Amino acid sequence: MLKERIAELLLDIEAVFLSPNKPFTWASGIKSPIYCDNRLILTSENERDIVEQAIAETVKQEFPEADILMGTATAGIAHAAIAAHLLHLPMGYVRSSNKDHGRQNKIEGRIKAGQKTVIIEDLISTGGSVMQSVSALEEAGIEVLGIISIFTYKMKKAEETFKKNSLKVLSLSDIDTVCKVATQKNLIEEQDVEKILAFRDNPKDESWFRND
Repeated sequence: MLKERIAELLLDIEAVFLSPNKPFTWASGIKSPIYCDNRLILTSENERDIVEQAIAETVKQEFPEADILMGTATAGIAHAAIAAHLLHLPMGYVRSSNKDHGRQNKIEGRIKAGQKTVIIEDLISTGGSVMQSVSALEEAGIEVLGIISIFTYKMKKAEETFKKNSLKVLSLSDIDTVCKVATQKNLIEEQDVEKILAFRDNPKDESWFRND
C-alpha cells in the first residue's frame, strides 16, 4: 500500500512523468519513457511530509541500529536532513567527488569510524552513484547498513550490483508500481506499460519506441 500511495503522490505532483510516445533524453543520451525529478517533493508541503515520514519510519523499522543518516549529493541531502530531524539523528552527506578547495572533503559532516549509517537517495537508476557513496563511507570506516530511495527504476544492472555487494536496498516506490497506478488513473494505456517495462529491462535498446 505504501508503494502505491507514494506512486500516486509522485504522479500527482509530476515528480514522476510518463511519456512513452515522446521519450525524454537523459544526460547520458539514453531515450526514456519516464522522467523523475524528486526535487519537486520539496516544494509540495503535504506530499513532502508523507515522503519524509515514510523514510523515517523505514529507517526506524528496517535499520533501528542506525546512528547517522547520510544523504547523496545533491538531491538526497534535503531528504536525509528532514528524516534525520524526525528521528533525532545526526546526518551528513557524500559528494560525487572531493571538493577542489579547503579540506577537499568528499564526506561532509562529523563522522567517526565504527558508526552505522543508512544512505538516503532520491532516485536509483543504474546504481552507480550510490555505490560511489557506499565505497567512500566504507573507506572512512563507516558501516553502511543499507540504502533507502524514494524511487527506483528497478534496472537489472542496479539490482545485480546491490546483490553482489550484499546491500539491503529499499525504495518507497518503483517503476512497476508507478505503471500500475498510472494505468488505474488513465494516465497511460496498457500498451504503454509494455514500452516502459521494456525500457526498464534494457535501457540501451531503443526498439521499445522505434517500433510503434
